[in-house]
Amino acid sequence: MGKSVVVIGAQWGDEGKGKVVDLLTDRAQAVVRFQGGHNAGHTLVIKGKKTALNLIPSGVMREGAPCYIGNGVVLSLAHICGNPRLGIKSELETVEATGMEVRSRLKISEAAPLVLPIHARLDQAREKARGEAKIGTTGKGIGPAYEDKIARRAVRVGDLYQRDLLAAKLGELMAYHNFVLSHYYKEAPEDFQQTLDDLLAYAEVIKPMVADVTEHLRQHLKRGDNVLFEGAQGALLDIDHGTYPFVTSSNTTAGGAATGTGVGPRELDYVLGIVKAYATRVGSGPFPTELEDGPEGIGAHIRKVGDEFGTVTRRPRRCGWFDAVAARRSIFNNSVSGLVVTKLDVLDELEVIRICTGYKLDGQVIENPPIGAEGFEKVEPIFEELPGWQSSTFGISRYEDLPENARRYLKRMEEVTETEIAIVSTGPDREHTIVLHHPFD
Repeated sequence: MGKSVVVIGAQWGDEGKGKVVDLLTDRAQAVVRFQGGHNAGHTLVIKGKKTALNLIPSGVMREGAPCYIGNGVVLSLAHICGNPRLGIKSELETVEATGMEVRSRLKISEAAPLVLPIHARLDQAREKARGEAKIGTTGKGIGPAYEDKIARRAVRVGDLYQRDLLAAKLGELMAYHNFVLSHYYKEAPEDFQQTLDDLLAYAEVIKPMVADVTEHLRQHLKRGDNVLFEGAQGALLDIDHGTYPFVTSSNTTAGGAATGTGVGPRELDYVLGIVKAYATRVGSGPFPTELEDGPEGIGAHIRKVGDEFGTVTRRPRRCGWFDAVAARRSIFNNSVSGLVVTKLDVLDELEVIRICTGYKLDGQVIENPPIGAEGFEKVEPIFEELPGWQSSTFGISRYEDLPENARRYLKRMEEVTETEIAIVSTGPDREHTIVLHHPFD
């Protein structure tokens, strides 16, 4: 019998999902991305060579693995296919430049909504208008694209092959958004004909890849194949369960694997939650354990050693200590079966390491995080200190070779999250990994 494994980020994103998906793909017969858009960035390091992906599932870097983009993803065809006029490089060509064949292995759901240039224009105009109160989006149009999906006016992949329907739907959508751009934000409108012409050109490129992804996955499961479900962003950015409104626009939690692919929840066997050995956050929003200790402080040290800059935007990530309170809520929201701890080696030089084990709110100790950003902004973290190991863990692939204090730290992470650690990552490369319990076993 095959097994379905869902890989999700259990913090605020950037936990290293791409590496983990790549690692597990050697045991999977299918890999499917189930939510998010090209605002997500997965950096893979294979034999020292980096590849950054945004939409194509990370499993593509394993030869032969079929890869799928599910209906829960909002799809930028400009990003997938490239557009020299706009200076956008093709992600298909990025993968092909590594020597990997992709076009015969990639299938795209005909129900996936499209991210259009007008969505990005709206996104950027809104953030500009908000000023200091901005959400901190990537400005790539993800939020407006999801809004159109919910408003039932989205242009979807399947519409590309019915020209009259495509023109009618696109015209309605663009008339609405151009009115807002012109009259509310005082910005120039987006050109309808250019958008339509671009979509028709992209349609020819992706036509061999368009498929009923749900049926493909049903057939994989019927054959007893292992299927890997890949999420983007992190569970604490979930539109329903994150630090609202400082969240992304989709369900980043494990339930999104079902709705974003059409595979029923009883088919999902194991949820692998990924956390860093510390915590990071990009953009605005509350971050209780953030280290705001200046350019010479521990936060800056973690950012430098961990290369904590956004894959998509290169924005510096905010860095802080591991937050067990937020992690426990995330573990419950996702039915996490086991954890992956990444970037353990980033803490190698620290003399003392802290873990947040509780919060205080209005002078009272609370066991669970507040709902929404307003409550999160008010909490005071309760820290526990552990001794650092001050020796290199980089590249270690056997648990018993870790320094004693590193093993003690991992054990404490298990205790405070009440969840077993299945995998430990000690560096960016595929080989820099300790597998304690393989999810497909």
